[in-house]
Amino acid sequence: MRARTGSPAETEALGARLARARPKPDAALAVLYLEGSLGSGKTTFARGFAQASGVTGLVRSPTYTLVEVYPAPSITLVHLDLYRLRSPAEMDSLGLRDLALPHHTWLIEWPEKGTGYLPEPDLTGRFTAQAFAHEIELTAASALGSAWLVQLTVAEQTP
Repeated sequence: MRARTGSPAETEALGARLARARPKPDAALAVLYLEGSLGSGKTTFARGFAQASGVTGLVRSPTYTLVEVYPAPSITLVHLDLYRLRSPAEMDSLGLRDLALPHHTWLIEWPEKGTGYLPEPDLTGRFTAQAFAHEIELTAASALGSAWLVQLTVAEQTP
């Protein structure tokens, strides 16, 4: 699925629609990779996703903390920003194994920095910044991801 957003509000709204389209949480961990350059809308998208998931309070980029955990009514959202990692081996100290639990959803910015240490994604969002818009392409990499995109497409087509 491809989308074009012309403002931060539109990027947040797309993240919110994806959160609302998530198939009912089951025993599986859900993983979303958010790929793209600085300023391409990844954190803005994650903010919309978090708020639509029921996260209250401020949702910030975890650029300096690397991991933020947000309990929400039906899921626990784990937002990772791996931009500052120098080596994938630094992932060991983040305690992520303790967060790979049922009813958890991970949003991972800069997943390529954690190669070999991260679970495979269910969905990948590729973000591209353009002069006056962001291009966002969502692709599925698992059965959960495919079902998720179907739910999003149906929601997008329903008036």
